[in-house]
Amino acid sequence: MRMQEIAWSVGRIAMASYLGLALFMYFRQSKYVYFPAKGLSQTPATAGLAYEDVSARTPDGETIHGWFVPAATNALGTLLFCHGNAGNIWNRIDALWLFHDMGLNVCIFDYRGYGRSTGAPSEEGTYRDAAAVWQYLTQTKSLEARRIAVLGESLGGGVAAWLAEQERPGALILESSFTSLPDMASRLYPFLPVRWLCRIQYNTLERLPRLGCPVLVAHSRQDELVPFSQGRRLYAAAREPKEFFEMKGSHNGGREETGRAYAAAVKGFLEKHLASGLNSGAAPQHL
Repeated sequence: MRMQEIAWSVGRIAMASYLGLALFMYFRQSKYVYFPAKGLSQTPATAGLAYEDVSARTPDGETIHGWFVPAATNALGTLLFCHGNAGNIWNRIDALWLFHDMGLNVCIFDYRGYGRSTGAPSEEGTYRDAAAVWQYLTQTKSLEARRIAVLGESLGGGVAAWLAEQERPGALILESSFTSLPDMASRLYPFLPVRWLCRIQYNTLERLPRLGCPVLVAHSRQDELVPFSQGRRLYAAAREPKEFFEMKGSHNGGREETGRAYAAAVKGFLEKHLASGLNSGAAPQHL
């Protein structure tokens, strides 16, 4: 009888702990999704790139900071860069050089709570942030929507796909992106009913069949975080015209580890789907 009481007590403690963990994941899940870094240790000028500071106001009163790096000559188009869930824009300066060398204007921004952007991150908030920067490009800088490609890396793929559904960019690029956050969470926490617990969705897979722009999906078989199979599912869900490019290397290093082949694939895709002859924009304010 004593052993049964002990077993019952242990079972109740285990159940209470499990429920407590589930409740913690439900109410505090943003802590598992967003890993913002405040402040900027470098600017594009550190790497020898001329740039303009971007300041975009969201409808709910946040100020979104970013950088606009103009192409050296008439641009192939403009790339709106939605980064992943960790760090901030200064961690992506090498990427700015890569896309600048392709002859693109590049606009990269920090979600609310990242870098110098105000507020705290949330799924709806990141969507509003991307929409505010889109308005900056199309209204303040008067760039044509069909000449803008939206790129999302990792979690940024969910933001980029949402924006492509709301607007009509010239192209969408999904790099190392997942199908949805519940799909990722069920892989990372198989012992929890995460599909019921997830309030944050980023359901790119659901959006893709509704998009009317060309889509490029880039993913690596060596991606240790987001399975290659999720990249293939994204590609399968997208409408034509679409392309799939297989990168090499890790989740955070695939772009660099793939090297020239990555640049050739992205530039070739954009040359097919963005018209030529776009002016590089206003003169930069910093050097």
